[in-house]
Amino acid sequence: MVKPTVYGIPQSTYVRTVRLLLEEAGAEYDLKPVDIFSGETKSPEYLAKHPFGKVPTLEINGETIYETVAITPYLNTVFASDKFIPSEPLHQARMRQIMAIIDSYLYMPAIRSIFIQRVLVPSQGGQTDEEMVAGAIAPAQTAMQAIESLAVCEPYLLGNELTLADFHLIPIFVYFSATPEFETATAQTPKLRKWWSEVSQLPSVKKVCA
Repeated sequence: MVKPTVYGIPQSTYVRTVRLLLEEAGAEYDLKPVDIFSGETKSPEYLAKHPFGKVPTLEINGETIYETVAITPYLNTVFASDKFIPSEPLHQARMRQIMAIIDSYLYMPAIRSIFIQRVLVPSQGGQTDEEMVAGAIAPAQTAMQAIESLAVCEPYLLGNELTLADFHLIPIFVYFSATPEFETATAQTPKLRKWWSEVSQLPSVKKVCA
């Protein structure tokens, strides 16, 4: 099997999603940093791989795949014999629901609004936009509660095996849990809090998300 190359900065949540799958599959891969902050993703060379200038991008066997929702199912088939997608159709649907909630309703308030304003902006000498943070708490809570209603968390989101949904949510929790708003957003989601206490100790999580 040809070793794949993952393009993207290690700090990216979606790069981490891809890497968590590869680590759990025991697959060898190369990580090629692409600096999203210096404009490297907008270079002609990178835009030839990903026309929207985002990360991650996967190269394997002379082919390029972009968008995490396309990359992870491919890697799951090629490197993990489909073990990270449930075999039962309803569980597959729940997995995809959770992933869609993360992408459409959780990422923006939890990461773009709360984490960046509460942690990243001050670390660079800026001042937190408290109004933006306050306005993001309710949407984050709604998304958390929606995931809580679909998940079983015994111990993983959909049962006793990791799925693509876990790989999508773990990097969000890594960052979101570093903010004081995390406690408020998860106050009504005890299953997710239990899930986080379990998955945060996985060796793959400690390696990829350190």
